[in-house]
Amino acid sequence: MKKDISYLKLLSRQYPTIASASTEIVNLQSILNLPAATEHFISDVHGEYEQFNHVLRNGSGAIRRKIDEGFGNTLTRKDKRELASLIYYPEERLSLVIEEEENLDDWYRIMLHRLVQVTRRAASKYTRSKVRKALPKDFAYVIEELITEKEEIEDKERYYNEIIHTIIRIGRAREFIIALAGLIQRLVVDHLHIVGDIFDRGPGPHIIMDTLMNYHSVDIQWGNHDISWIGAAAGSAACIATVIRISARYGNLDILEEGYGINLIPLAKFAMETYGDDPCEAFSIRCGRDYDTRDMALDMKMHKAITILQLKLEGQLIRRCPCFGMENRLLLQNIDMKKGVIRLDGKTYPLKDTNFPTIDPADPYELSEAEYIVIGKLKQAFLHSEKLQKHVRFLLSIGGLYKVHNGNLLYHGCVPLNPDGSFKSVNLFGKEYAGRALYDALESYVRKGYYANEKRAERRRGQDVIWYIWAGPSSPVFGKDKMATFESYFIEDKKASKEEKNCYYSLYEREEVLDSILKEFGLTEPGAHIINGHVPVQVKKGDTPLKCGGKLLVIDGGFSKAYHEKTGISGYTLIVNSHGMNLMAHELFESREDSILNGSDIISDSIPVEQYARRHFVADTDIGAELRSSISDLEALLAAYCDGRLKEKGE
Repeated sequence: MKKDISYLKLLSRQYPTIASASTEIVNLQSILNLPAATEHFISDVHGEYEQFNHVLRNGSGAIRRKIDEGFGNTLTRKDKRELASLIYYPEERLSLVIEEEENLDDWYRIMLHRLVQVTRRAASKYTRSKVRKALPKDFAYVIEELITEKEEIEDKERYYNEIIHTIIRIGRAREFIIALAGLIQRLVVDHLHIVGDIFDRGPGPHIIMDTLMNYHSVDIQWGNHDISWIGAAAGSAACIATVIRISARYGNLDILEEGYGINLIPLAKFAMETYGDDPCEAFSIRCGRDYDTRDMALDMKMHKAITILQLKLEGQLIRRCPCFGMENRLLLQNIDMKKGVIRLDGKTYPLKDTNFPTIDPADPYELSEAEYIVIGKLKQAFLHSEKLQKHVRFLLSIGGLYKVHNGNLLYHGCVPLNPDGSFKSVNLFGKEYAGRALYDALESYVRKGYYANEKRAERRRGQDVIWYIWAGPSSPVFGKDKMATFESYFIEDKKASKEEKNCYYSLYEREEVLDSILKEFGLTEPGAHIINGHVPVQVKKGDTPLKCGGKLLVIDGGFSKAYHEKTGISGYTLIVNSHGMNLMAHELFESREDSILNGSDIISDSIPVEQYARRHFVADTDIGAELRSSISDLEALLAAYCDGRLKEKGE
């Protein structure tokens, strides 16, 4: 197809001569024949920053594989473990070695040679230009010399040995090892996919977000917990209450106070004044070992106060948005205050807690004056948290509800389906959406809810939709008929709080259903996969992450300690490289300290999903398609130079 001459004129500014255009064509064409880079898929991190950082550092076993490939049987298992630990935690390991090692120079020399060998293997699938861009500035020249073959030098070993000897002699070995370890971590994984749920339950989502913002290449598919935090940052009162309630429930209020600088004193004061004599036994704290139990009594009162606030705010939202069809979740009006019971679905249940001083039976969703003041102050605190706003803007800039990438469809939860496998339709303010159109509409509302002018109704609607994505019965990232918050706190009978999953979860073993989903998102080629998280894989009960013969992969990372007893393992991640796709099943993570002190690692079993009949190259990827398009443009430019339609600009 003939290229528009005006476009070629613009392109000629970047490539002003035949020589420059020709050189770039050769460069891009050669890149197409490099092996496809490694992709790392992680889901459901849930604030467990230590385990997340370890999996990130070890590349779900990718570094251990590089060590095994490079050294085979020439190193003992102990030596390999020590080398891996040094790559994961170079500064901490070096501090220990410097104290304990008698002949430090010999240790430096051995480790530097080993690290250089691993670095060479990790860099082998990239262009020299890409590796050069990844090099740490302080040691760029030296590292490039060590990892680049020098055919013109007869005694290469002597040349390399002298470089390493000099590094040790001038006292730069420690810094050089740290630089090499960081480079290896950077090179073994080219791109990271986070398939939802960074926030809630664990103690460090803010630490994880800081890590992701500094990661070299990442995309994020929002999970339902991420969505609620986006809503809170946007100023949705219902989402703010949700975020605080979950933080309180898991003993993580310090995430808000210390991590994001959000002042919870107004809530604490209100909780003490309102529930001072109430033991709040139904609002126990699921705390970790680092939780300060001296805070428990106050936290339980705050937990109850924000839960009641959440239920009221949600009721207001449901009444404001009848198109959501959630009137069955207006539960406060069903409470019989005198009898201490509630009527649900034709049954009467006794309540575990009957102290409701702020609920007016005549209008149970109306906030008291004190509640209005509290939620107003909390909203301002969330809107003015600089760090939270920075994290959420990052989520919005590189994230979305789904992603189509290299023949894979990534989303956190499900594509809502009807019992017959057809796409379920959802009404959003008078318009019906289903399938991919539903995802696109919801994502558009998320962005409006955060970015639209504060005085516009569009922003309010966007925030209401954000809450619906968190808890709505046809939300693709929630995927259940109800969010049984009230039932789980106030009703003893577990049947009342049962949440029914969308039909997707009973149909995803049917190939025709998955094929229709893939086709809906534009994937019709053989070998396409769906990759999603959200639902922990219960290995104890014989569950498997491979659905429909491996066409769908559930990679819930199982990072949250709350799930470990149920799942039996620490979840799954996925590695895709030029040879195939492998699920990594992780055993429980002990601790960062144990890994540093004893060289322990997360034991990971590799589960082959697909081994490619031939090795995949850059030409087989989405980047390859972009490069071929660029080559076509450059060839058209070259032709325009050669036939006289354009003149060379000169050097």
